[in-house]
Amino acid sequence: MAKTTKPKTKKPAAAKKAAGAKKPAAAKKAAPAPKIAAPAKAPTAKEVLMEKYIADLKEKVGEARPDMALLEAAVKASGPTIYKSDSATIAASDKDELARVRKGFVAKKLGVTDEAKADAAIAAAIAAYGKSVRAKHRPVMYYLIAKALKKGSVLKG
Repeated sequence: MAKTTKPKTKKPAAAKKAAGAKKPAAAKKAAPAPKIAAPAKAPTAKEVLMEKYIADLKEKVGEARPDMALLEAAVKASGPTIYKSDSATIAASDKDELARVRKGFVAKKLGVTDEAKADAAIAAAIAAYGKSVRAKHRPVMYYLIAKALKKGSVLKG
């Protein structure tokens, strides 16, 4: 069986001309508008509080260059208490609160079981922060206690 092929049909000359003709040039696009920088992200609650703690260390305690790693560790040790207004601060005049700090932070987190050393460090932290300051931020107090006991490496690591 022989193959049959279809005879090629010729396109009319006008169709060839239209097919081969160039399309008209597209209109030039306007230059893209300059990109506007995305608005800066709002700081997180933790970042806002960190700024507050740094300001306290500089202004109320007098530390020109606070140890940021130690402060970060103190904030982490404080846990979610920093977000609640009542538990975010330590009442230095409340003996029960100071006992909780001694038991919960000094003994558990720092590993200091000597109550005399713990009480001395807490008293030093209160003195450094200032007795007149009513709202002693918990992470700043933890920072000062860890520094007084020279246990910053334990807290950081």
